Amino acid sequence: MANRKRDIMIRFRVNEQEQQAIKDKMAMLSTSNMEAYLRKMALDGYIIKLDLPELQALVSLLRRSSNNLNQLTRRVHETGHFYDADLEELRQDFDRLWEGTRQVLHALSAVR
Repeated sequence: MANRKRDIMIRFRVNEQEQQAIKDKMAMLSTSNMEAYLRKMALDGYIIKLDLPELQALVSLLRRSSNNLNQLTRRVHETGHFYDADLEELRQDFDRLWEGTRQVLHALSAVR
C-alpha cells in the first residue's frame, strides 16, 4: 500500500438502479474496471447545464403565435372573412419562430 500513487479513498453509495446504469455505461465502453471508470468520469466527465434564453423566448413566441392563429381561425369561422393584415401578422410571427429556432439550434450545436 505504501507504493500506491493514489492513497485517498472516496466512497459513495448508490441504489440498485444507479449501479446497473453505471454497469451499463461501462459495458458500452467495454471496460470492467469500475474504479478507473468512476475516476475518469469524476475527473473528465461532462456536466451539461443548458441555460438558453433563446429557447425561453422561442416558447413564448410560439404561444403567442398559436394564440393569434386560434383567434384568426375563430374569426374566420364566425364571420367568413379574414384580413390581409391578420395574415401578414401571422406570417411575421412564423418568420420570428423560424429565426428563433435557428438561433436555438445554433446555440445547441455549440455545446461540446
